[in-house]
Amino acid sequence: MISQKCQSGHPCLVPDLRGNAFSFSPLRRMFAVGLSYMAFTMLRYLKFIELPLSERKFCQSCQQLLLPDDEEKHREHQVVGDVSITQLKRPSKLLYPLENKKTNAQYLFADRSCLFLVDLLSNLGFRRVLCVGTPRLHELIRLKESGDKKSNIRSLLLDIDFRYSQFYMEDSFCHYNMFNHHFFDGKAALEVCKTFLQEDRGEGVIMVTDPPFGGLVEPLAVTFKKLIAMWKEGHSQDNSQKELPIFWIFPYFFESRICQFFPSFCMLDYQVDYDNHALYKHGKTGRKQSPVRIFTNIPPNRIILPIEEGYRFCPLCQRYVSLENQHCEHCNSCTSKDGRKWNHCFLCKKCVKPSWIHCSICNHCALPDHSCKGPRDGCFICGELDHKRSTCPNISTSKKVNKAVRKQKQRKSNKMKMETTKGQSMNHTSVTRKKKRRERTHQYLCS
Repeated sequence: MISQKCQSGHPCLVPDLRGNAFSFSPLRRMFAVGLSYMAFTMLRYLKFIELPLSERKFCQSCQQLLLPDDEEKHREHQVVGDVSITQLKRPSKLLYPLENKKTNAQYLFADRSCLFLVDLLSNLGFRRVLCVGTPRLHELIRLKESGDKKSNIRSLLLDIDFRYSQFYMEDSFCHYNMFNHHFFDGKAALEVCKTFLQEDRGEGVIMVTDPPFGGLVEPLAVTFKKLIAMWKEGHSQDNSQKELPIFWIFPYFFESRICQFFPSFCMLDYQVDYDNHALYKHGKTGRKQSPVRIFTNIPPNRIILPIEEGYRFCPLCQRYVSLENQHCEHCNSCTSKDGRKWNHCFLCKKCVKPSWIHCSICNHCALPDHSCKGPRDGCFICGELDHKRSTCPNISTSKKVNKAVRKQKQRKSNKMKMETTKGQSMNHTSVTRKKKRRERTHQYLCS
């Protein structure tokens, strides 16, 4: 168990590296008598919602709901008061998104995309949604379930962000790592997920996942196949050929990798946008638009995209596509992947991006300023074919050379700056001297 402090130096409810325990000694006693982490957070949440509005407070420094007994420890922190039930139902708007791009960058669906997904899932007839890394979709499904009496759609959130455990019961949230299929709360959480997938013999359930774009496709595919196998355990042998419906949300340029592991998947033209991402926004054109798409094993002719947002139905392809995605009579399909109109190359016998031209040397289409030598197949440092750059024996030498080159460039840059500053100083001095000389000459002539 790890005792940690927040930025202000005060002890807070901070979980250990596994996300299973807190640093306070009373909690140690609770865990010693068998009270689980999820049960503890559930008790805290139930106590919190019973408080009057004026006493409901949230510590932004620690990202934690506060009970009256906790306020003294967070006295010097940034605390928000009057936390309403509406805010508790939208925790993704209350919590700060994680922004470490190297480890756990967290981008959240814009309401436009989220509402589209909720309506689409409802129209397709799904009653249960397994939300893997999609907290905002989970929120809106629960809001729809509580606000619309006719709605019978439920959801279970699997997410690595342990902070959501403060807002959800054990049957609606599991602390989960999608890259290694690990449930942090052990068999209890595993059983919750299994029960959710196998309910009604696995009928009426879909998995929607939005993995980090920096993650490798292969480990994600391995994890998703384990979830599919878990879903299949509740089926009879007669339904062994059926597939778990999936929406995998990922950039379009990963299409070949995703289809390599899931050949039945196809890519929809719908552009998914995010609230807290500068580039992935709807409404932009050309290469500035969001590259994020939906990959699914559901037949595309069943999925209706909103016409008011710039989508049309192609009667030849029997699916909805973006307006710029024109049908190619030679390929017999709407071939554009990025929203621009692609051109057909008769030499390559396929459609290519409008910025590409056919290279007679490479014998395929590429950018006009591409290198005809093409990428090196082996190591980028020494050129050998039996290993890659990460395992090159000369990598330390290469790093030293690169470091020396960087230092040399830095020295040259500093020298140029000094010379520029010196020149500006000398010029200023020269101008001042000339001005004084003119003034003295003027005074002499006047006298």
